[in-house]
Amino acid sequence: MQIKNFMVNRSLKELTQHRTAELPIACYETVIKENIYGYIPLHWHEEIQFVLIIKGEAIFQINEDKIVVREGNGIFINSGCLHMVEEMKQSGCVYICLNVSPHFVLSQELYTTYVTPYIQATNLSYVFVDANDFWGKNILDAIIKIKQLIERKPQYFEIDITMQLTIIWKNLIFNGFHPEYVQAEMLKSQRMKQMLSWIQLNYTEKVMLEDIARAGGLSRSECCRYFKRILKKTPLSYVTDYRIQKSLILLQQVESNVTEVAYQVGFNSTSYFIEKFRKSMNMTPLAYKKYKMDDC
Repeated sequence: MQIKNFMVNRSLKELTQHRTAELPIACYETVIKENIYGYIPLHWHEEIQFVLIIKGEAIFQINEDKIVVREGNGIFINSGCLHMVEEMKQSGCVYICLNVSPHFVLSQELYTTYVTPYIQATNLSYVFVDANDFWGKNILDAIIKIKQLIERKPQYFEIDITMQLTIIWKNLIFNGFHPEYVQAEMLKSQRMKQMLSWIQLNYTEKVMLEDIARAGGLSRSECCRYFKRILKKTPLSYVTDYRIQKSLILLQQVESNVTEVAYQVGFNSTSYFIEKFRKSMNMTPLAYKKYKMDDC
């Protein structure tokens, strides 16, 4: 089942419990445009994630990198990495998403040697999985098999899933990936999450660049460099985008009105809210509200 409006905590960590009733694993199809925001917003989770595009194409942003993944191919996103997904060229993108607790990948005896170095590696935020590569096809085929096992639940399906996970992990790490750990890179990631956390807690109030920088223990200029490098925008532009994102949920409430929503998400001017909303969503807040009401 697709998650259309997943919740995140103050550091943008996704709060969804990625598991079935039996296992710490979740596998579902995602239609990007059916998300409440029209895309998959910035977030992270402790689970590792494997994606297989089954229709269209998508742009994945993982930390500061952007990569296009087309139908038939996939991508691995490592634990703790900030990421978001947008549909490319209105392609009607649909993908299978497999989220797995790292502790479930291999047995405890093998975990320290064959899992820990990779999920902690600062040079391994993602891996493009090409169906034309033998190892890539093995991973993508295993994702499909796991999805089928979860749906059909044949006898001993839990054991079969663990076997498929072993195939996925072996093919991922046995193909020339050498994990590296750089403390400075880990610190950058932590600081970015601290600043995003502060914004999420305070976006309804007046937000100053100095406040965001202070949350990450950075100067104003360093703060701007972090946002430009990772999110390709200024800190205050991100705040505006985040406010627009939060307004989408409020506008879908029957009793809400545009002016109230504008102030609830931190804008001190209705006209400025409308201007920024139109630029982001290609329609006014009122038009969006009517569109969503008609869609109910």
